[in-house]
Amino acid sequence: MPHLRMTGRGLWITALIVPPLAFVAVFIVYPIFSAFAYAFFDWQGLRRGEFVGFDNFFTVLFVEPYRSWTINAFSHNIVVFFALMVLQNGLGFILAYALWRELPGARFHRIAVFLPVVLSTIIVAYLFKLFLHPLFGVVNVSLKGIGLGWLAQPWLGQSDTALWSLIAAQSWHMVGFPTLVFLAGMQRIPGEILDAVRMETESEWVKISKVVWPLVAPSATIVFTLLFVGAFNWFELPYIMAGLDGSPFGSTDVLGLYFYRTAFGNVSSGQQDFGLGSALAVLIFVFIAVIAGIITVRLRAREIQL
Repeated sequence: MPHLRMTGRGLWITALIVPPLAFVAVFIVYPIFSAFAYAFFDWQGLRRGEFVGFDNFFTVLFVEPYRSWTINAFSHNIVVFFALMVLQNGLGFILAYALWRELPGARFHRIAVFLPVVLSTIIVAYLFKLFLHPLFGVVNVSLKGIGLGWLAQPWLGQSDTALWSLIAAQSWHMVGFPTLVFLAGMQRIPGEILDAVRMETESEWVKISKVVWPLVAPSATIVFTLLFVGAFNWFELPYIMAGLDGSPFGSTDVLGLYFYRTAFGNVSSGQQDFGLGSALAVLIFVFIAVIAGIITVRLRAREIQL
């Protein structure tokens, strides 16, 4: 009987573990290894050609016009990462601190801050595309209504403002996530420590810089790492709001859009190259994995020091 019970328990555990592992293997592990393999071959449409070694990697990094496209898209991802670090994570920390201090209406604001996160990225992208419409968008209409019509402009139609408009939309969409992560970290701070700090000083800056921020370091590690991965995997929102070509004039082009155009082609050119697209995907994957690992290790070490 004990043997039968253990056998039944083992079968039950196996039934719970095998399906998710199979899903991961089919839809994550296999595509990753396939991309690695495709990157080393020449492709003629859907037909695999001869083995070309590292030629595809060399092309996307050093051969024009791919080199310029790679640098342009990569530089935009860097801008997106640092801008979201300040806007999304910075504002998230401020909102978390305000909610933690139980300011008036804190319960309502917790729901209001997190509500955009549960919305689909597609919905958010189309909403902001309507908000920023140059003729009837709520942004320009509101500016004209308060006497600031000279600030109204085609936000998504000019190179100087298009990328920053996308960043603003992304910040609004996801600011609730770092807010709740930071808030959870703040709520784990022992009350004895806070009482001791209150006896020493009334300065909010001292409380934040000397007590709150060091003690929420584990939350910061999670938020910063996920932000880095998300910023360099950015695709859905710029695709919907700016199009596959990163309009206008490539000012909103990011690595995700560039990879998709290269691998599967686009309406304007119809050109596709699985080899170059796979090489680009491999480079993006390796870059994200290495840098995310470094960020995590360095921030974990910082947690220990604090």
